[in-house]
Amino acid sequence: MLLFMVTSEETILILGLGNILLTDEGVGVHVVEHLRQNTQNDHANLKLLDGGTMGLTLLVDMEDADAMIVVDAALLDQEPGAVQVFEGANMDHFLRHRGRSPHDIGLDDILDGLRLREAVPERRALVGIQPAVLTVGEHLTPDVQAAVPKAAEIIRALVESWKTAS
Repeated sequence: MLLFMVTSEETILILGLGNILLTDEGVGVHVVEHLRQNTQNDHANLKLLDGGTMGLTLLVDMEDADAMIVVDAALLDQEPGAVQVFEGANMDHFLRHRGRSPHDIGLDDILDGLRLREAVPERRALVGIQPAVLTVGEHLTPDVQAAVPKAAEIIRALVESWKTAS
C-alpha cells in the first residue's frame, strides 16, 4: 500500500485526465482511481481528483492547489505503457509542442487560464503514459493497464521528492 506523508500545509492536487470511453485515453483517470484504492492518505492536503474531460471547470481546483501532478495519456513516441514525467518548464514545453488529445480544451489552455490569474503552481508535473489504442472501448489495453501501478509509484516518489525539497 502506498503512503503519502505530506507534512506541510500545502495542498497537492493529483489530477487524472482522460475519457474512459476511449480505451487508453482514460489512463489518467485509472491511475487516480488506483491511487485512491491503494493509498493510505491520512493527510487532508493530498487531493485526488478524477478530472475526466472536464476542461476549464478544473480551473478552480487547480488554482487552489499549491502543487499539482497531472496524469494523462500522452503521445511520447515510445512503446505503449511507457511512462514519462515532465516537471515545471519541461511540462509547459511538452504541452506546447504535442499533438492534441481527444479532450480539447487542452491542458495547456487550462494552464494559460491559470497564468492569467497568476495561479500556476511552481511545483507542477505531467505524468504522461503512452497509449496503444485511442478508439472507443471501456478497458485499457494490457500494456497501458500494466503501467497504472508504475505511474502511481512515480507519483508517490514525486510527492516525496517535493516534500523533502520544501
